[in-house]
Amino acid sequence: MAYDQDLSFIYKNYTRLVFGINSVKDVGAEVDQLKCSKAFVVTDKGLEEAGVTEKVEKALGSRYVGTFDGIPQDSGYHIVNEAAEVAREKGADCLVSVGGGSVIDTAKGMAIIVSEGGNLQDYQGFQMLTHPITPHIVIPTTAGTGSEVTYAFVIKDWEKNQKLLYGDDYLMPNTGILDPVMTASMPPMVTAMTGMDALTHAIEAIHALQSEPISDTLAFGAIRMIMEYLPICVEKGDDLVARGQQQLAATMAGIAFSNAQVGLVHAMAHCVGALYKVPHGIGNSILLPHVMMYNMDEAADRYAIVAEAMGVKEKGMSDEEAGGAAVDAIFEFTKKLGVPQSLREVGVLEEGLAEASEMALCDGSVVYNPKMVFEAEEVLGVYKKAF
Repeated sequence: MAYDQDLSFIYKNYTRLVFGINSVKDVGAEVDQLKCSKAFVVTDKGLEEAGVTEKVEKALGSRYVGTFDGIPQDSGYHIVNEAAEVAREKGADCLVSVGGGSVIDTAKGMAIIVSEGGNLQDYQGFQMLTHPITPHIVIPTTAGTGSEVTYAFVIKDWEKNQKLLYGDDYLMPNTGILDPVMTASMPPMVTAMTGMDALTHAIEAIHALQSEPISDTLAFGAIRMIMEYLPICVEKGDDLVARGQQQLAATMAGIAFSNAQVGLVHAMAHCVGALYKVPHGIGNSILLPHVMMYNMDEAADRYAIVAEAMGVKEKGMSDEEAGGAAVDAIFEFTKKLGVPQSLREVGVLEEGLAEASEMALCDGSVVYNPKMVFEAEEVLGVYKKAF
């Protein structure tokens, strides 16, 4: 990997990570480490009913003060505000989120309100906070979002039917507990689509305009691990070694993209997610190779790095050839995983692509895409190829 002589960058990673089988038992000690005593659990009904959060509540012991389990797939402003009010009523001085991206993002929003009061709408934007907020421990039950180590979250405005991005250094969780056991019950399709979310994070981190040596190295390693272990996780969900490696890969990709940023794939996936409720990992999976082809004339050298990480770069290949091999490998990989191959398959309507294209231009992620995007018509062309 070659870098310009005048390269300069800032690298951030504030989250303490605890990894290991049954490490969820350490959550009480981690609350103590934060000098907190009243932990409030945030989760969804499925995990609560399955008994997954019971492990956490028991491990918290006398520190446990309550649970909010009403988090849907696309959490909204009203849910964050409601959950934060319940946590405040319980006297919570620490949040423990147990779940996937929507649960973790909800808890990030709650952390603001529990600390600062008001409604989440009052804090929309980037770097709006001036001091640390409510401590937050994340226990992921999926291996894809990397939200346990990122400074941003996405929340849906249900009235306007759009997803809004928040970003602030103070939103980074204090602690992430990575316990492979907590991901072992994920169904194959959820495993596949969240895994593709992680792969997209890693690849976009490599091609993003803020890419740098540390994030490149983390993303490169994450790609290698995902290519090897994600298929095993899909085929044999109780393989805790594979689950652990995929979990680490997702976290590494999360650290990488929280520093390097993402790009057009995420901008477009956010929009079909808001308009048609396409799960984020599926949207990323479908759009990723098509956006790479769109970016190829500006980012072939970066995609050659991706091809090397994927094990498909052969000696003597040009950057363009290696980039093309990476795109082909992604198509084959997603077919092997059994995830949808087109937007049509997941309920997106062709007549809605123009609206999604306009929305994508307003998404903050598009700013970091390696190829500058100026017209909605360009985005529409990519959507149509993915349709």
